[in-house]
Amino acid sequence: VEALGLSNQTYFTFQGFSYLASVQLFLFEGILLMFLITITGNLLIIIVATTDSALHTPMYYFLKNLALLEICFTLNIVPKMLVDLLGERKVISFSACALQLCFVMAFITSECLLLGAMAYDRYMAICHPLHYSITMSRRVCLHMVIACWITGIPPSVGLTSWLFSYPFCGSKEIKHFFCDITPILDLVCSDVSLFKLFVFIATVVIILIPFIITAASYIQIIHTILHMPSAEGRRRAFFTCLAHLVVVALFYCTTGLIHLKPRSSHLTESRKLVALSYTVVTPMLNPIIYSLRNKEVKQALRRTFGRR
Repeated sequence: VEALGLSNQTYFTFQGFSYLASVQLFLFEGILLMFLITITGNLLIIIVATTDSALHTPMYYFLKNLALLEICFTLNIVPKMLVDLLGERKVISFSACALQLCFVMAFITSECLLLGAMAYDRYMAICHPLHYSITMSRRVCLHMVIACWITGIPPSVGLTSWLFSYPFCGSKEIKHFFCDITPILDLVCSDVSLFKLFVFIATVVIILIPFIITAASYIQIIHTILHMPSAEGRRRAFFTCLAHLVVVALFYCTTGLIHLKPRSSHLTESRKLVALSYTVVTPMLNPIIYSLRNKEVKQALRRTFGRR
């Protein structure tokens, strides 16, 4: 934060869900429940994928990191949101806002790359099974995961530093419930056309390129599955990929809608609801989706917690 040169004495306020004052307590209770389910579900995925030797495979190694990423992303946004739902003044310092924005961008980048890595893992497992153990070795998976975690750090720090170097004038109210680029840009009283160009380029690289890799992997996977001679083999291969496909669809339908759709002042409230879905709902659904249709995870949970 010190590197960004920000003063802790200057503050933003969040608009949040103040327009829904009559149901804010209900919102608090619902979001708190989803938050607790998110933390518990993702922690269980991490525990069983770490302790159960049957899940020591590349697929569950990536899933464990996805669960950790969802916990970090949720902790970055939801606790502050819950406090604001109960309080009258929804205040955040410039430095805290910059830190939250930096983490948001870094975690979204990591999740895009990690979902792409998981798609590539399924592609190798189904389309090239004879080369799978060599191509997806423990060393390769470790390097892929490290790359997913750290790739987003330089652009996140760079864009955050750049954005907060602009002067802010007039209203300091962020028309959102957390610090995101678009609502903060609305408060800048300077020419930000060059910054917007760089943000657009970064968004395309971070969201679209991993999405193209993921889509291309699944096109090949579906083509391979359809040409399998055994109906049982086709069914097993399909259900192996189904959970990941649902998670990818949820993530890109919400994140892409927010960050790639053209801005409109008339869609501020709807953008909040879409953002709420990928900050609260999707992280909660991911462990549920992966465990409900996955016998290996359910069996590992029983073994880990002593159920028969």
